[in-house]
This record gives sequence, structure tokens and C-alpha cells, in this order.
Amino acid sequence: MNTAAQILTAAAEDICQRAALRDQPAGERSMGRTVAAFNALHGTNLTEVQGWQFMALLKHARSTGGKHHPDDYQDGAAYTALAGEAAAHEAAA
Repeated sequence: MNTAAQILTAAAEDICQRAALRDQPAGERSMGRTVAAFNALHGTNLTEVQGWQFMALLKHARSTGGKHHPDDYQDGAAYTALAGEAAAHEAAA
């Protein structure tokens, strides 16, 4: 997997596979529950978009250490796409 299109395709496939793995017809979207729990524990007001952005930044940070690992970029692309999806939902609400 070397091209941007291949990375994006793999990221999209991962998103679809997570839905099947978690038996969620609309897709696996656990970030809303995750940030709600984090906010309850820490008294913060993190949004779902910020949660996905945090995960994308984690993958970017990981990519700076050690050998090249394609998963860092594939997951980063998926998390960025999920952040965009969440942002669209927030804007429509």
C-alpha cells in the first residue's frame, strides 16, 4: 500500500469492517459514548469531533517514532474521515 488512494481505500474498508465486527448496521461509532464518559470523569466538554481529532493526532504522533508503519496513516485517514462525519452531524443539529 503506497499510494494515497490505496491508503484511503484501506481506511474506508476498515470503517466498514468495524461495523460488521461490532454488529452495528449504521456503522461502529463509539466516540460519542467515549467522550461522554471522559467528560463525566474529568469535568470537561470534549466533543465527538475533538475525540476523533485526538485519535488522528495520536496516529500522527506515533508515525514520528520508529520504523514506517502503514497502519498509522491508514488509521489517521479513517479518524479524520470520522471527524468530518461527526462535524457534519454537529452542523446539522
